[in-house]
Amino acid sequence: MKKQKKRTGKRDYEKSSGNVYADLARVDPEAMLVKAKLVTKIAELLTARELTQTEGASLLGIPQPKLSNLLGGRFRGFSERKLMDFLTRLGSDVEIVVRSGGRAGRRGSVSVVIAN
Repeated sequence: MKKQKKRTGKRDYEKSSGNVYADLARVDPEAMLVKAKLVTKIAELLTARELTQTEGASLLGIPQPKLSNLLGGRFRGFSERKLMDFLTRLGSDVEIVVRSGGRAGRRGSVSVVIAN
């Protein structure tokens, strides 16, 4: 997707596509955005429980340095499935819904919706 440059006063900026990973031309940006949203929810749940990284890592069944990497945005080594498992260990229900896209000839999409 070509980015649109806008000029406002003294600064130029580019309008985001809505996916920072796509904007930065990362490999598999859709999967990275899905993971980022799952990790954001994991971080929120750990914070709400007031857990230390050591306590959180123990609850999730991973070493503390891996949790630190995860919370620091380095989550390429974690599958979406593993991240969903972390959410269930933190007491969240994860529901996967597959629906017809109704767009013949077009590829479907994957998104994460966090419900309260």
